[in-house]
Amino acid sequence: MFVDSHVNLHSDKFEDDLEDVLIRAREAGVSAMLTISDQLSSTEAIKKIAMADPLIWRSVGVHPHYAKDDPELSAQTLVDLARDEKVVGIGECGLDFYYEYSDRSVQERVFQAHIDASRETQLPLIIHTRDADSETQKLLEIEQSKGAFTPLLHCYTGGPELAGAVLRMNGFISFSGIVTFKNAADIRAIAESTPLDRIIIETDCPYLAPVPMRGRRNEPAYVVHVAERLAEIKGISLAEVERATTDNFFRCFSQAHNPMAEQ
Repeated sequence: MFVDSHVNLHSDKFEDDLEDVLIRAREAGVSAMLTISDQLSSTEAIKKIAMADPLIWRSVGVHPHYAKDDPELSAQTLVDLARDEKVVGIGECGLDFYYEYSDRSVQERVFQAHIDASRETQLPLIIHTRDADSETQKLLEIEQSKGAFTPLLHCYTGGPELAGAVLRMNGFISFSGIVTFKNAADIRAIAESTPLDRIIIETDCPYLAPVPMRGRRNEPAYVVHVAERLAEIKGISLAEVERATTDNFFRCFSQAHNPMAEQ
């Protein structure tokens, strides 16, 4: 089975046909997925989706775009929200200096709260970083020295330095449909150099539909196209990518129950 490690199922893009979207995912072999928190106001909608399906888990967190809405967010708030058994990760969180919808100082403060919550709960930290590689790396390295936590670079588009730093922290790198894009040679190079046992796959749906689905609304079924491209990059079979990325997901998100482990 495949796992889509980053979906936004509470998006209004899915409000009319979410059930059909999930059926198509299962038909494509995408049996499990992690639906991601973008802001605290989305928590109940995300929780409802996760509770309705035993193979959909959820995270708690605030995307850097929305850091301005919770500028005083505390680690304790995140820790309390993470007590639900379907919560397996902290985030999506991080630094976005490309759009900078929230002030940098606010983004950094809110990111810090997520790091502290990740360390306390020992749930992996789901990181969004854009045009902020050096700042993200510096903060992660400082915080790792205070106590270990597992970083996951989601939908990675950064450079090799940050990727290498996270791998040295025993973290993971998640590749999305971007790895299939014509102009994404740099990302494919990072995918090629990343050890297979540290790679996770995702769609980030409804955004970033992979080739050959570009221009459409993205959905979990399309994560198979990401896996196919990674198989080409690595020079291995699709079955090997499927097995490795699924095993990696359940190693990273160890609070999620792997149904394949009982077979």
